[in-house]
Formats: sequence, structure tokens, C-alpha cells
Amino acid sequence: MATSTRRASDYRRRMRERGYRPVQVWVPDVRSAQFAAEAHREALALAEADQRSDDMDFVEAISELADDE
Repeated sequence: MATSTRRASDYRRRMRERGYRPVQVWVPDVRSAQFAAEAHREALALAEADQRSDDMDFVEAISELADDE
């Protein structure tokens, strides 16, 4: 029976033969305290933005002017 290292090596070789290449992707660690704090900060900012309608009122007013032309 092949070792896990050997199986992984064979798998990578077969995939390369099929025209694939390995790609490493770095993603945020959603388990970290830093990620949780940033997600919370962004959620609060979105909630606050929902309370302020001035920007959206402006956008809607401008789009209505464009529709009238």
C-alpha cells in the first residue's frame, strides 16, 4: 500500500498529465478574532447606512431626472 505522500504525488502527476496545474489560494481565517471584529464593524456600518436614507434619496432623485429626459 502506498503512503499518503506517494498517493498525493501520483495524484498530482495524473492531474498535470490531464492539463491541470496546482493553485494555492489564501482565504481569510473566519475563526480568528480579527476576522470576527472586522465582520462586526462592517455589519454595524451597513446597519447604520440603512438608517441614513439621504444618499439613496439623492440617487433616486437623480435617476428620476434622467428618466424624464
